[in-house]
Amino acid sequence: MPIIAVFLVQAVCAFFFVSDILASVLGIRTTPISWELRELMEIGAAVGLVLGVVLGALMLRRALKERNKAEAGLRRASGAFMDLLQERFVEWGLTPSERDVALFAIKGMSTSEIAALRMTSEGTVKAQTNAIYRKAGVSGRPQLLSLFIDDLMRDDGAVKAAANRTGSAA
Repeated sequence: MPIIAVFLVQAVCAFFFVSDILASVLGIRTTPISWELRELMEIGAAVGLVLGVVLGALMLRRALKERNKAEAGLRRASGAFMDLLQERFVEWGLTPSERDVALFAIKGMSTSEIAALRMTSEGTVKAQTNAIYRKAGVSGRPQLLSLFIDDLMRDDGAVKAAANRTGSAA
């Protein structure tokens, strides 16, 4: 409600000043108002502008705090996802090379991109992805990714605990 009041004060004062200026520029004769009323209008405009600046600064501060809070939550969730990935990789008994390939595959990279990043042949990457799928008990990349999405959506507290561990370590 205070924002609406400030807006109304500013709108009335802006209308008064713009109409006063336009009347002067266009040569329109108007009935002069008393100097007391003119002073009150100028004081009202000044107060409205100051309040607008203060409220704008407060709203900006609040928006920045909320953005920082959201970014921190995203960092925690990202850390929790990485913890979850590592936990599953260990559970499935993946080798370090298979872990790298699985991570790149989950990130959506193609077999040729993974091979180029790892400086191996596409055949090696295909063999590693097949081993990953077998160890994870899935038939392909979409199902592999689905396992992690299901884990994140499950509310058993494991992911939240990992997020809290990551958040408290930061």
